[in-house]
Amino acid sequence: MKHGRLPRGGRPAVALEEIEAGIEAAWLAFLATFEVVAGSPDETSLAETVLQDPSEFEWRVVDGALNRLTCQECRSTLGAGRLGCHRCDQANGYRFAAREIDRPHVPPGNEHALRVASAVARTRHRYSPRARCGYELGLPSLLSGDLPTTAEAQALKAAINELSDAELDSATSLADVVTRSPRQD
Repeated sequence: MKHGRLPRGGRPAVALEEIEAGIEAAWLAFLATFEVVAGSPDETSLAETVLQDPSEFEWRVVDGALNRLTCQECRSTLGAGRLGCHRCDQANGYRFAAREIDRPHVPPGNEHALRVASAVARTRHRYSPRARCGYELGLPSLLSGDLPTTAEAQALKAAINELSDAELDSATSLADVVTRSPRQD
């Protein structure tokens, strides 16, 4: 897995592994369309080309391109370096310019939610404990095609806001977050 295991473990970690595998498969299929060999200088050039206009490509291809490049400033995987690294901050934004193509049989908006949640989980050090908790714990249901309603998302956010950073980092499910919250509407 490119970005390491999710410390939270459980179903969110399994979902993240599946997303990482999907990014890798999308990238390899993309390479094959151009008859480019993985690990070659041509692969690096193609990854750089993708990032010149990420809006032309599906988000998994853009994330696959980022995985192939190294930041010249901080030496991390491009887009995954520390907050404040100018090149990584910029590249992290590129991923959100990519196209989202809804998967069959999922509600509109699920693909966007899945992309955001996976970006947070894959580069968790770039986000707050509150963002990590909600997005990481939501990954399994998003991956299965669910999408919370606005009211459900707002209720979860309110519950998350009631917990300490330690409670957020140790939560194992969205139900666990709600149970731990002193505010149970």
